[in-house]
Amino acid sequence: MLDPAAIAAQLPKGKAPPVDSWQPDFSGELDMRISRDGTWHYLGSPIKRRRMVKMFASILRHDEDGRHYLVTPVEKFGISVEDAPFLAVAMDVHGQGQEQVLTFRTNVDDEVMAGPDHAIRMEIDAASEEPSPYVHVRGRLEALISRAIFYDLVDLAVEELRDGETRFGVWSAGVFFPFGPVGSIPPGSV
Repeated sequence: MLDPAAIAAQLPKGKAPPVDSWQPDFSGELDMRISRDGTWHYLGSPIKRRRMVKMFASILRHDEDGRHYLVTPVEKFGISVEDAPFLAVAMDVHGQGQEQVLTFRTNVDDEVMAGPDHAIRMEIDAASEEPSPYVHVRGRLEALISRAIFYDLVDLAVEELRDGETRFGVWSAGVFFPFGPVGSIPPGSV
């Protein structure tokens, strides 16, 4: 069982812990789940203490095996993540066109600027044709962009000719992030 006070005492103040450099042995599974809406659950109940969620989020890692883990220098516990571990809940737009810069804030107060180090990507569900947009946060961790923010992104989207094909997407920090070919976002899905 993780001891939140012990973990908090190990965390560097003012910067993210170096979870990618910690290589403890696997300690087992925790009955912890992050739902698609970004809610953290422990033993089937939502974790209501925001500071606790932020602390757990700070030691979250997504490994090459596709699994998510809570990691300390001496422990590594597997947890379940339904989609992305974070939810992008706010977006600020600075400038416009190719000079535009988009910044996102997650439900755990991580802030990222979409650009070369923080890509925006789009997945379209084959069965439902629902688009799911994501923004890279850190390591292999992403935030699902909330529906309201996605509407704002679609409003900012432009058409660009890329590799002989007209693509629909947004600019941020000098990078064009395609949603797909023009017409690839199904009508009525946003």
